[in-house]
Amino acid sequence: MTRRILCPTDFSKNAQNAINYAVELFKDKTCVFYILNTYDLASYSMEITSAGDLEASRKKSIGGLKITSELLPNDNQNHKFRTISQCGNLIDTMRNIIDEQDIDMVVMGTKGATNSGQKAYGSQTVLAMEEIRNCPVLAVPEKTIYKEIREIVFPTNYRTIYKRREFQYLVDIANISNASIKVVKVFKKEGDLDSDQINNQNLLKDYFEGLDYSFHSLYNNEVQTAINEFIRSRGSDMVAFINKKHSFFRMMLSRPMVKNLGYYADIPVLALHDYRRR
Repeated sequence: MTRRILCPTDFSKNAQNAINYAVELFKDKTCVFYILNTYDLASYSMEITSAGDLEASRKKSIGGLKITSELLPNDNQNHKFRTISQCGNLIDTMRNIIDEQDIDMVVMGTKGATNSGQKAYGSQTVLAMEEIRNCPVLAVPEKTIYKEIREIVFPTNYRTIYKRREFQYLVDIANISNASIKVVKVFKKEGDLDSDQINNQNLLKDYFEGLDYSFHSLYNNEVQTAINEFIRSRGSDMVAFINKKHSFFRMMLSRPMVKNLGYYADIPVLALHDYRRR
């Protein structure tokens, strides 16, 4: 099976690092990597937009992709790289390419060239994680260098009824990395799971059958703090969420989302979705 990976780039170091991470993560798998750069004329005012502006932006995009191509490894026969330069909004363009090229996963940096250094996640990454519903998004922090993935944390409140297909890519990463999955529930006070939660926990057991997985209970009034400390104390390598409307993902990563994403500024975040079948 050939995996199709979309890697948006604005030619920043963070974007290049995310590409490198994707290449290493799937180093033993047959992959086509689509390296995308978009240029959006909405950034110009209507008064100054001209054919010259468009052509200059196009040349800059193509030139940047050429430089990026020269930085890509060429010693892995399993990997092919294709570059795409398009004029348009990044999120809309990504959606179209995901459908047209049957993309399996988006891997992108958490911050672009112009994002504030005080924010762990840039606005485009947040939009991608929230709005791209037809593909999982793996966001790679700017200082994260790929290392063997030993442990993936999956926080849940066991209230959401998950579907097996939603875990397809989490299971895939766990398999190719031989990583364990730590399912984490945060309680504000001691107590047992109710019957619905137990049923949903049993579904997870079925979905993760054949993998190294375990269930963990934490006690803390602050859910984000508890999970953050769990990750830090264990040196976990990735955290995964399933992003459903009104889901645990939104509870964790909203209010506002960018602020709380700072809890996961050191390891990649995998945003999974109940995406439609293609």
